[in-house]
Amino acid sequence: MNENLFLNSELFTWIILPGLIFIARICDVTVGTIRIIFVSKGEKIIAPILGFFEMLIWLLAIGQIFKNLNNFACYIAYAGGFAAGNYVGIFIEQKLAVGMNVIRIITRKDASKLIEKLKSEGFGITLINGRGKTGPIKIIYTLIRRKEQKKVRGFIQQYNPKAFYSIEDVCLAHEGVFPENQIRSKHHRHWFRLNRKGK
Repeated sequence: MNENLFLNSELFTWIILPGLIFIARICDVTVGTIRIIFVSKGEKIIAPILGFFEMLIWLLAIGQIFKNLNNFACYIAYAGGFAAGNYVGIFIEQKLAVGMNVIRIITRKDASKLIEKLKSEGFGITLINGRGKTGPIKIIYTLIRRKEQKKVRGFIQQYNPKAFYSIEDVCLAHEGVFPENQIRSKHHRHWFRLNRKGK
């Protein structure tokens, strides 16, 4: 009897239930964002598992919406949870920084100090002499883990602040030179299997 009174109370209807829907929506959108990342990496096991929980949470949330069609607070909570879930998902994705990047640096000025710094930090580099609109240029390629992106960008700003650079995602890399702290044990997933052979 007391339970039925609580479920039909104003507190539950207008605060607790919308709050639960809001939290559930944040969870399912966040999981969905992470799932998309793993799908893009070709993960055939982790992505489906995340997809299962994403849909399960979504069904629980949408089920409560249909049970309370006359409760506008649930609609607001559902939409608000979706918006907040996108923010949380992007935040977590940036913190996870899964995968690798290739950085392409193009500079007209001497890049020897930048190259030496990258080498001293354990990054492998490929240097190509080229010619641009205004004359000779140097093109430097380096493959890094996403977690190292901020560090490498700092090196560019320090040694060649006027250099043009672009950053692209890499799905898979085989062989190469990487800093020691980037080498992962063999039980990690395939995009972490980085060997120190090569250049």
